[in-house]
Amino acid sequence: MCAVRVDHGIDHDGAVDLLRRSYAAVPAGETVRLAKRTSNLFRPRSAPSVPGLDVSGLGGVIGVDPEARTADVQGMCTYERLVDATLAHGLMPLVVPQLRTITLGGAVTGLGIESTSFRNGLPHESVLEMDVLTGAGEIVAARPDGEHADLFAAFPNSLGSLGYATRLRIELAPVRRYVALRNVRFTDLTALTDAIGEVTATRSWAGEPVDAMDGVVFSPGEAYLVLAAFTDAAPRVSDYTGQDIYYRSLRRLTRDWLSTYDYLWRWDTDWFWCSAAFGVQHPVVRRVWPARWRRSDVYHRLVRLEHRHQVAARIDRLRGQPARERVVQDVEIPLEGMADFLRWFTREVRMSPVWLCPLRLREPAGPGSARPWPLYPLRPGQNYVNIGFWGTVPIAEGAADGDVNRLIERAVSDAGGHKSLYSDAYYDRQAFDRLYGGETWHAVKDRYDPDHRLTGLYEKAVARR
Repeated sequence: MCAVRVDHGIDHDGAVDLLRRSYAAVPAGETVRLAKRTSNLFRPRSAPSVPGLDVSGLGGVIGVDPEARTADVQGMCTYERLVDATLAHGLMPLVVPQLRTITLGGAVTGLGIESTSFRNGLPHESVLEMDVLTGAGEIVAARPDGEHADLFAAFPNSLGSLGYATRLRIELAPVRRYVALRNVRFTDLTALTDAIGEVTATRSWAGEPVDAMDGVVFSPGEAYLVLAAFTDAAPRVSDYTGQDIYYRSLRRLTRDWLSTYDYLWRWDTDWFWCSAAFGVQHPVVRRVWPARWRRSDVYHRLVRLEHRHQVAARIDRLRGQPARERVVQDVEIPLEGMADFLRWFTREVRMSPVWLCPLRLREPAGPGSARPWPLYPLRPGQNYVNIGFWGTVPIAEGAADGDVNRLIERAVSDAGGHKSLYSDAYYDRQAFDRLYGGETWHAVKDRYDPDHRLTGLYEKAVARR
């Protein structure tokens, strides 16, 4: 056990005891679910019929060890709170998902990604150990090796179907005060592909180091690769929490600088570019929209209200406009297939812009040492690009809601890729089990949740339970 610097006011044992008692209060035979008021999921789910698990005391940082560069964190702790604790020590998690209210437990069990993923992989790859409340109501300590190594390996992308993390110990990395950005424009997707491959292999571009990399595609003829490097000094610092909007800056600036804190949350203020749906990017609206409401979780709450009350959909019907299908997805495509997929997407789906985030499974001990993760089987040694697109498209006459998402699922599979499960999915069970490690999931499920008290992975991701 490392010498953890404990934050005062975190009664972790008491919070776990409360969690246990809330589990015991769920009647036998009833499904066990979390009692969470917020979520970053885009999958509508059926309403629970019994009280959920009380996780109200599991949202903090237990402690940071600056010497070992580790942190012990409760499962429901948001990255916003985690970053606040680690930056105070000049450290950050190896991968910080781009939205403030994503939780550490959620990023591990549901997958997270960000601009350091081309060298640090996914958030679960920097987890050293975790305590998990299983479907059987037991707390087990899962590590890469040992008695519960099967649960440790199957936990990523299990979406709470195998248990809930109460504590995770994660690795941290040293960080500097500022981030220097180069916004490199590409007019050809093949050249963009080659550039991503070069930066991934060399961690540099045009003679300068690259610590983080992501990008935006506005069209096949206009794309930007954002190459970031941590630094101790900056000639000026931009601010995209006010009137300026971050993604628009890529088109007008070739060099930019942000504080490290603002860099980590650069996408959150406008939920990438999705704040436009609420008018928040209009200069007049932006001036009167309170700064404290320029956050992804506020926009997400508005989306949930629309799902519940269908106000915008009713207005569209009154105006004679076609119904719209929600197309909110993140997909991993092998790098060599990225350009073809983007050309297909532009032609068939016609949504713009899209986000790019290069990804490679982490190799902590040298080339060839990356471990596979059975429920999201990316290939070790393969370069991928996460392509994120979030919006709606009109439902064509004679088509059904979900047809575009099904078309995307087929295209992703044809490209040898994978799709994240935080949003709508339409796979049949056989295809789902083949793509998401069904054999492993069933074996681990039977061991740690023998009575199947927790909702199954397919039932959550596809059946929306």
